[in-house]
Amino acid sequence: MLRKSALLEIIAGKNRGLLATPSDKQAILSAMAKLEDYNPTPRPVEAAELLNGDWRLLYTSSRDLLNLDSFPLVKLGQIYQSIRVKESKVYNIGELYGLPYLEGIVSVAARFEATSERRVQIKFERSIFGLSRLIGYESPVKFINEIESGKKFAAVDIGLDTREQQGWLDITYLDKDLRIGRGNKESVFVLTKE
Repeated sequence: MLRKSALLEIIAGKNRGLLATPSDKQAILSAMAKLEDYNPTPRPVEAAELLNGDWRLLYTSSRDLLNLDSFPLVKLGQIYQSIRVKESKVYNIGELYGLPYLEGIVSVAARFEATSERRVQIKFERSIFGLSRLIGYESPVKFINEIESGKKFAAVDIGLDTREQQGWLDITYLDKDLRIGRGNKESVFVLTKE
């Protein structure tokens, strides 16, 4: 699809949004809106087979995520999101890299609940931040399996108050390998299925 290709071309080389200029951001929002007009999945929250799985972030305007690049001595690597529809769970993992032995991850686990055919309410439950070597981090899938098994990590591993740590996300485009979302903090997300 031409609109999809146009969006992917515009976000290419923007390092998930870190390198996007104000004019880039406007062009990206415009390309997103054009693609959202042709969303092939009108009720994305109900499309479990498309929504479920492992996703990699291609672009965001979220300052919460992009600010992970501001830690001293480390840079933001890949960002993953794994959605487990059956369990109503979502896991976000941000990889950090830099000086040897300082590679790390920042992760949050949350529950979600559908509030409409395209909106989910998200309640963050757990945050994990630590060095990859101490945690034994190898891949998002293995790490999520360890979280689900109840493993405690040699890291900052804290429970979050779901009443205070919550937000919402509208899924505005969903197909077999691309998802677009718009969040409560006016942030946008473009992800590809792994």
